[in-house]
Amino acid sequence: MEQLKGKVILITGASEGIGRALALALAPLGCKLLLTARNESRLASLQQEVSTLGSEAFIQVADLSDSSQCRQVITACIEHFDKLDILVNNAGMTMWSRFDELEDLSVLSQIMQVNYLGPAYLSHAAIPHLKKSQGQIVAVASITGMTGVPTRSGYAASKHALIGLFDSLRIELSNDNVAVTVICPDFVVTQTHKRALDAQGKPLGETPMQESKIMTAEKCAELMLPAIALRKRLLITSFRGRIGRFFKIIAPGLIDLIAKKAIASGR
Repeated sequence: MEQLKGKVILITGASEGIGRALALALAPLGCKLLLTARNESRLASLQQEVSTLGSEAFIQVADLSDSSQCRQVITACIEHFDKLDILVNNAGMTMWSRFDELEDLSVLSQIMQVNYLGPAYLSHAAIPHLKKSQGQIVAVASITGMTGVPTRSGYAASKHALIGLFDSLRIELSNDNVAVTVICPDFVVTQTHKRALDAQGKPLGETPMQESKIMTAEKCAELMLPAIALRKRLLITSFRGRIGRFFKIIAPGLIDLIAKKAIASGR
């Protein structure tokens, strides 16, 4: 991964899950990391782990649903490292409820604010600096952003929007040599599932997933590294996700059934 050595990389949602695993995977490569999330104590512990592995890390607590805080994060990165090479838009949230059972419709706006508008705000602030470095934007979406998934309608909508945004930015930024990489994981073991909002807009408190049968955050980060290093257009982390992308065109009903079964089985 020589391509990543010494790069200044900003990771959102870094306190846990995929973001934390990615930071720890990058640390041995000698990257300079700006780590942001809302949980300061978790960020501080990650900063210490990254330093132990040989990389410099700077932390910035922020709520990225706020456009002004997004600008502050980019400013902090430039002030501390004097550049930005790679922006990893990873922070996100989800839901777990049938749409027709939702009692609190603010769930939809909360998810869109965090999963779509947050990355849009942050990327807008980062683009002038990424043009200077001929850098890269990485968007952690989901295979849910490529199809419909029951009980995840608001989440699916936000990830569809995210993919649409960054597919468009890839074209707009191509003449500036700024790469855009979209990552579409399948189910991953993260705390996000425990905090998924139910029909009343309350966190579930426990995961509905069979965590022993789904991908770990560490494995997901391992798969992401070469895709980021090679500035790939798209990474889909599972076989069913890759094949589902094509079968959705020729057999969309089959993909509907697979999505329904996946949610019902929690894997």
